[in-house]
Amino acid sequence: MIPAEQIDAAVDRVAASLNERYAGRTPIFLGVLSGSFLFLSDLVRKTTFNSQLSFVKISSYEGTESTGKVKQQLGVDFDIEGRDIIIVEDIIETGHSMNYLLDHLRRRNPASIAICTLFFKPDKFLYEYKVDYVALSIGNEFIVGYGLDYNQLGRNLKDIYVIDE
Repeated sequence: MIPAEQIDAAVDRVAASLNERYAGRTPIFLGVLSGSFLFLSDLVRKTTFNSQLSFVKISSYEGTESTGKVKQQLGVDFDIEGRDIIIVEDIIETGHSMNYLLDHLRRRNPASIAICTLFFKPDKFLYEYKVDYVALSIGNEFIVGYGLDYNQLGRNLKDIYVIDE
């Protein structure tokens, strides 16, 4: 569906926008595991500002369907008060997981929170919050590759593929 070269160009565009916004600042990249790890790795290497890196693990999927219930398995265990946070996600669909994470982070008084996602499904999105950085908008296909999985398989693929059931 999407070749590696197109993904790389999209990551370049997002990194350029982040470089402009965060020049002279030291934000915390907060990667949402497990799917964001490749995107986050490539993105951070293309930024030119100082940054810190941490991870959270939340999930709401079983197979190809969202359960609508978010489970947190690994959280933010350090002080973020007064800090700029860049949440890096692999894909935002309904927005349930991100809404949960935003609520959790806002209670800890960061200076700012920006949302950065590799893929965004606007037709499935159910919330009003802004997704600040979208590398690629897609339809409602279930995709794998470049960190995204189907039952923990396919993350290693360099291109994006559609899963047909």
